[in-house]
Amino acid sequence: MATKKTKKLTTMAMLFALAIVLSFAESLVAPLFALPPGVKLGLGNIVVMYCMVYMGYGSAFQISALKGVFSFLTRGFTAGVLSFTGGVFSITIMYILKKLFKEKINYHTLSVFGALFHNIGQLTAFSVMFANAAPLAYLPVLTVSAVVMGIITGSTLKVVIPALKRL
Repeated sequence: MATKKTKKLTTMAMLFALAIVLSFAESLVAPLFALPPGVKLGLGNIVVMYCMVYMGYGSAFQISALKGVFSFLTRGFTAGVLSFTGGVFSITIMYILKKLFKEKINYHTLSVFGALFHNIGQLTAFSVMFANAAPLAYLPVLTVSAVVMGIITGSTLKVVIPALKRL
């Protein structure tokens, strides 16, 4: 009989794989939407949000960190740092909001703030790495996209929660 630790490990492995598959699928469909540079749907973050809400902050951080490592291995140092930093900023704000508002906060709000802070984290990391604050001028575009994509991601999470709960 599998132990709790084994069940959690296998669940986390499946969730990580799902996050990677969703991120890959997103890269295939994103060109169809003619999105501005740097704007993504954030489908892989559905898994991160699920982990945070149902498995805890630590699990969400692990999935996000693994996504950063995967980005590093497949797309290089800069992509890895941006992915990791965006993930940390995103999870941190969602954790704070969840602690402050408990059950009063909905998936849409968590997702919008998560997307916004993911973008802020990436822009901050990019600006620090290249000693150039100019990319911060792109924040208004990414703020609008964070609201739109956050609503889409939050709505998607709400629809797929029943299937994810069965894991």
